[in-house]
Amino acid sequence: MSRLIIVSNRLPVTIGKKEGGELFYHPSAGGLATGLNSLDDSINKIWIGWPGKDIRDEWEQEAVRKDLLDQDLVPVFLSKKEIKLYYEGFSNKTIWPHFHYFTQFTTYDESSWDAYKAVNRKFAEVVIPHIQPGDMVWVHDYQLLLVPEMIRQAHPNISIGFFLHIPFPSYEVFRILPWREQLLNGILGADQIGFHTFGYMRHFLSAAYRITGHEHSVGMLSVNNRAVNVDVFPMGIDYEKYAHTDPDPQDEEVRKIRDLAKRISLVISIDRLDYTKGIPTRLQAFERFLETSVDQHGKVTLVLIVVPSRSNVDQYQELKHQVDELVGSINGRFGSFDWTPVRYFYRSLNFSELTGLYKAAHIAMITPLRDGMNLVAKEFVASKEENKQGVLILSEMAGAANELTEAIMVNPQDIQGMADALQRALDMPVADQERRLKSMQSKLKIYNVEHWANTFLTDQQNFMKQQEKQNISRMEDQQLDEIYQAFRQAQKRLIILDYDGTLMDFKPDPQAVVPDDKLIHLLKSLKASPQTKLIVNSGRDRDTLQEWLGPLDIDMAAEHGVWIKRKGEWALNPGLASDWKSEIRDVLENMVERTPGSFIEEKDFSIAWHYRRIDKEFGEKRVREFRDVLLYLTANLDLQVLEGNKVVEIKNAGVNKGKATLNWVDEENWDFIMALGDDHTDEDTFKALPDHAYTIKVGLSNSVAKYNVLSVQEVRQLLDRFTKID
Repeated sequence: MSRLIIVSNRLPVTIGKKEGGELFYHPSAGGLATGLNSLDDSINKIWIGWPGKDIRDEWEQEAVRKDLLDQDLVPVFLSKKEIKLYYEGFSNKTIWPHFHYFTQFTTYDESSWDAYKAVNRKFAEVVIPHIQPGDMVWVHDYQLLLVPEMIRQAHPNISIGFFLHIPFPSYEVFRILPWREQLLNGILGADQIGFHTFGYMRHFLSAAYRITGHEHSVGMLSVNNRAVNVDVFPMGIDYEKYAHTDPDPQDEEVRKIRDLAKRISLVISIDRLDYTKGIPTRLQAFERFLETSVDQHGKVTLVLIVVPSRSNVDQYQELKHQVDELVGSINGRFGSFDWTPVRYFYRSLNFSELTGLYKAAHIAMITPLRDGMNLVAKEFVASKEENKQGVLILSEMAGAANELTEAIMVNPQDIQGMADALQRALDMPVADQERRLKSMQSKLKIYNVEHWANTFLTDQQNFMKQQEKQNISRMEDQQLDEIYQAFRQAQKRLIILDYDGTLMDFKPDPQAVVPDDKLIHLLKSLKASPQTKLIVNSGRDRDTLQEWLGPLDIDMAAEHGVWIKRKGEWALNPGLASDWKSEIRDVLENMVERTPGSFIEEKDFSIAWHYRRIDKEFGEKRVREFRDVLLYLTANLDLQVLEGNKVVEIKNAGVNKGKATLNWVDEENWDFIMALGDDHTDEDTFKALPDHAYTIKVGLSNSVAKYNVLSVQEVRQLLDRFTKID
């Protein structure tokens, strides 16, 4: 990798101004900066983002550029209006609440959307001139969802990664957004897309399929003739920093924290002020705990740290007011002259105070209603490296719950459940605390923030190398030229074409894939050469093929070779039976009854169950349920069960496309043979052909074919070029 170009909303430094107007720079806090700064020094990095201040004067902007260039940082300057509409508006009033399932707070404002597009374009225009061949771009988070596609348009062959640091919602929630397709296409401009959890990844793949039509195979998508890898990369923390950094012993606040912890059990709650964090519900749970555990009065204190955030937004102002009232109510009801049940701090803590609180606390109560990861939970666990005492109460809805499985898991909406968890944590034996902490710490040591960043980049690099290797089998200009030259020189040419997925794209209704005028013209042009024999070898029924392609007067095979059309006449493959269909039909009708949207297609000597109109995963679930039944029923009937693209077909075992192909392969001494197909049934065709044949698979899946093309569009382009050869 020549260089890594990092693109994020904020730079790892923030600009400030002294009283005299002199600019100064201080590091930005956050796990992203920590993780990316921990990358191997051999990686040459450039970081592009907003420097955190509205700088208008050109001379001042130029000064900032020069200052930041020394640190390999490149600023994107944004006006106050752009920040208001793009960041405070669309990013945090549309995407943030929506992706966290708070749709009641989602705003649908066109002006904010326009600003979001414009600022994403501004970021892309800063990035694009910096890109050199061999570079890798890594775009981060929800503020820049459109940037990958914008960069892709300018640099089609550059390697682009994207990581989403917040949840990706379920399809049913995501689909509500009016700009859903644009946002998905923006992300899909990347080659590798990363999420914190498998759940977020699954939601994204579902949305990509249902909204943009891109299907995946084991997390691999084909998008505009590109392979896109979607995977899970849980973000970690700087473990050593929290495990082995002692708080400043001179810090007065740290001393007070330690003294308090000696007298009372500390339950800590540390969050940014946000409705996703579940702070009011947590306070209500603590209140319930005090109501039911009178013996704990004076023995337990909740230390509530709320870091100010977006204080000019109505929902956040209301949330602050609600928290203030709850704290006041709890302290008023249960407090005494020598005990404050809730110690409430509406401010951020310095690192010494934070680590001091982590190390002194007996319990960390981290119960967000929805959270992409939540690094506070990991930091608390790491801080217990030395004494191995402490209990983590963690929300099931935090991404960290997938890793910190030894925590006490709670439903953040279950007030009684959280109150019970507090009592359980207080009663937990030291040996149990130590066992749980050791297990969680062992994972966090390995899967730290450095591991997260390096894994993403290594996987990205390996993925791109794999693609380069796959390009040997993918059709490139050199192979195309070789095929065209062989076609030009040949006197006897045989071209065998599948139909669905090869000449025409799939549609929900199989009968809607009528050949368009361009395809008819293309096939006529190919057939026009007396040196070329054109065959369509399809799983379609005879009547449909005859209706659609009969006027072209070309040879065809229908139902995978049950029917063969040669010299204008259809002939039936001898020795076939169809009386078995009634028994199989009952099973398939049961599948239809249980799977609304699926349907049966009955042919002369085969019967198929289609699920192309329904969710792919739902259809595959039904296939798994019925596969054993179908295999059992067909075992003694000389039948074969074929699984194609969203279809399961049962047919006579002695018939396949490969055997049908031999009808034409054996009739002449062909000096040029080429076959194209897209699914499992076409593998029989490829296997039946001699070694000198050109076999081409449509799609990225494994195949015995010599070459791959990615789409129906590429197939048509390839065939069209044949028609222009004299």
